[in-house]
This record gives sequence, C-alpha cells and structure tokens, in this order.
Amino acid sequence: MLILGIITGFLYLACAIWLISNLLNKKIIQDAPHKSILGIAFVALSVHAFISYSSIVAPTPSGLNVSFVNSFSLVAWLVVLLYLIAELRKPVELLGIFIFPIACIAVFLQLIWHDGITLVDRSFELQEHILLSLLAYGLLAIAAGQAILLLIQTHYLKNKQPGGFIRSLPPLQSMETLLFQIIQVGFILLTLALLSGFIFLDNIFAQHLVHKTLLSIIAWLLFAILLWGRWHFGWRGKKAIHFTLGGFIFLMLAYFGSKIVLEIILHKI
Repeated sequence: MLILGIITGFLYLACAIWLISNLLNKKIIQDAPHKSILGIAFVALSVHAFISYSSIVAPTPSGLNVSFVNSFSLVAWLVVLLYLIAELRKPVELLGIFIFPIACIAVFLQLIWHDGITLVDRSFELQEHILLSLLAYGLLAIAAGQAILLLIQTHYLKNKQPGGFIRSLPPLQSMETLLFQIIQVGFILLTLALLSGFIFLDNIFAQHLVHKTLLSIIAWLLFAILLWGRWHFGWRGKKAIHFTLGGFIFLMLAYFGSKIVLEIILHKI
C-alpha cells in the first residue's frame, strides 16, 4: 500500500508539473485536454480510489471509517474526478495546478497519519447524505478555485497587464459564466445534502453536529444570495468572487473545521 501511495502522489505531482511547465512556456491548450496528462491523472485517480477504499471501507465491516484524514483524501479524490470530467468539456485545465498538489498531499497524509477510526453506519440513507455532501463540496471547491483564477485575471486586466498566463485563460465573460454554472450545480447538490440531513439524521442539531449544520446553512445562504443577485441584478466581478470564496470557507469550516476540533484537538486534550 505504501508503494502504491507514493506512486500515486508522484503521478499527481507529475500532472501539476506538466501544467506549470506548459503554463510557463505558454502552451496551455484551451480547445482540448492533452491525452497524456488525462491518462496519467486517471491512473493516479484509480489507484487513489483503491487506497481510499482500503482505508475507509475494508477495515471496518460494521461501518465506514470517515476520520479526518480519510475524509480529506476522499474529498480530494472526488475533486480530481469532477475536475477531469469537467476538463473533457470545459476550459478548466489551469485549476489542476491547485488540485493535483492537494490530492498528492491527501494521499501522503492517508499513508503516514493514522488518526484513528471514526465510524458511521452503512445505512443507505446516511450514505446518500454523505455522497450528496461530498459531491456538493467537490463542485464548490472547484468553483472556489475558478473564483481565485477569476480574481487574478480581473486584477491583471484592470491594471492593463494581460501578459503571462493571463493570455492562456478564456475571456473574462466565459470564465464568469463557467463559475456560475459550477455554482448552480453545486448549490443544488448542497440543498439536497442539507435536506437529506434533516430527513434522515435523527438530530441534525445534536451537540456534535450543530456547528457543522449551522456553518453549512450559512454557506448555503451565501450561495443562494449570490445566485439571486446574479439573476436579479447581474452580479459579477469581485462581488461574485467574494461570495463564492466566503461560501466555500464556511463550507470548509463546516466539514473539516468541525472534524479537526472534534477528532484532533479535543481528542488530544
């Protein structure tokens, strides 16, 4: 397992280095993804799936081990998967510069940091809630990355410096349209995840879940306001970027922040 994890991590790094190299050489391809990079990434993704399965499902027949490290690795895997699917149709190639290194870190953490076991049962309802939550988180994580690229692009264009990697990006309007397309799908999934939590979980406002629930609701409200503002007032630019990043930060705190406090900080006290 260790050797597989090391190979997977280096494959992810190779993908990131390839993208950075093309970026520096101004060879980013916007019309179609490069088959070699997609092939390497899918190999890494497949091995990553096996590693995560071995850590989350295989050791605990009575439940799923969703500890902090396992959850982080699973989310990273899902983000890579969604990124590769989007890459087949959308100009999101540059996001891989952020995504692949994070996936590499997630794999290495899963190999070297054994943070214990956090079990949840394998009921269909709970698994449905977890899947919807992870899909929403993965898509909105990609939206956050897109917002960061959009922020950089806006800054350089405002200062009349369209050189460098800015020339490799699609037009500003296309970048904004793509951002809102991702947010719309992620928002729908987040809505379904929250609804499934209210329906299927016994007490979604229990002491160990209340922070996660409230932070997720705040994130949902921020994305709802953003989409409403886009529809009614045509919000764009920095306002859209700030709402996107703000919503994602609350979502990140809801999931990983609560896990860090409950499983790592409080567990050690």
